[in-house]
Amino acid sequence: MAKELPHPPHFDPYQADKIWHVPYQQRAAEAVEWRRRYSIKPASADEFRTCLILIDVQNTFCIPGFELFVAGTSGRGAVEDCQRVASFIYRNLSSITGIVATMDTHQAYQIFHSVFFEDENGRHPQPYTRITVDDIREGRWRVSAEAARTIGINLEYLQSYVRHYVESLERSGKYELTIWPFHAMLGGIGHSLVPLVEEAVFFHAIARASQPVIRTKGFSPLTEHYSALGPEVKRGPGGELIGERDEQLINRLLSYDALIIAGEAKSHCVAWTVSDLIDVVKERRPELVSRIYLLEDCTSPVVVPGVVDYSAEADLAFKRFAGMGARIVRSTEPLESWPDMQV
Repeated sequence: MAKELPHPPHFDPYQADKIWHVPYQQRAAEAVEWRRRYSIKPASADEFRTCLILIDVQNTFCIPGFELFVAGTSGRGAVEDCQRVASFIYRNLSSITGIVATMDTHQAYQIFHSVFFEDENGRHPQPYTRITVDDIREGRWRVSAEAARTIGINLEYLQSYVRHYVESLERSGKYELTIWPFHAMLGGIGHSLVPLVEEAVFFHAIARASQPVIRTKGFSPLTEHYSALGPEVKRGPGGELIGERDEQLINRLLSYDALIIAGEAKSHCVAWTVSDLIDVVKERRPELVSRIYLLEDCTSPVVVPGVVDYSAEADLAFKRFAGMGARIVRSTEPLESWPDMQV
């Protein structure tokens, strides 16, 4: 049984809400020494293979004052989540075989950003505006001609596409199209992983000789992409391909014996990733469903006081996942106490 390890001396959870440079060379040397001191085996030696999936643990969501900070019900949700995620990685170095980190990745002109739409007076919607099927059918919001020119797609087609898009969301029971603040902008500091967690991921990579997998998502201008496994809408009004499931990532995840999930936000990207993951696992490896572990203390819902609060939706989603066989656990519980977990 793999033993739980202490935190290395450099770990400072109070740095979770700050931006700083990870001293890679120093941490690498320390990780090698940590491996020697605690006789940590390389990940390739694991007989029972466990993957930690970190959903969008990025500055844009996790640092107060950044574009789309996930405050959760405590007001410090994502900060506290990152503290617990980093602690979990260090304590369970010997049990975590691999780490997959997803990264929301956007540009200015995308279907969920304000400049994509305008009203009859040329005004763009404000952040957190929800665009309904009726809004599109009745012309309250329409695609901006400037947006069509910028992304190089015919305006008439885009008007038809947007109606198809919001109707597709409604039919599938997904959230209404939401206009989000500009966030996770490719090349910006908000796009990067939170330093406290990035440091832990790097330390794990060296200590266990396990290359982390970093997966970007959300780059298409024509669809939201909450789930790490695929976009919200995959086909256009004529059946044309808009986006596909990430089969390479799916196959990688299905190669593990246990999957542990944390990240942001519980109500959106975590919820839709888990939903898609359970569907895929049930189809291809049904015995793995009971070894999908959701770290309930390492994820928070989108809450903007006085604007939006997705806490109830997030809790209902997790209740539904538990009903489907996934395990709801806490990062502070020893792994050996988790049902069906082998460490």
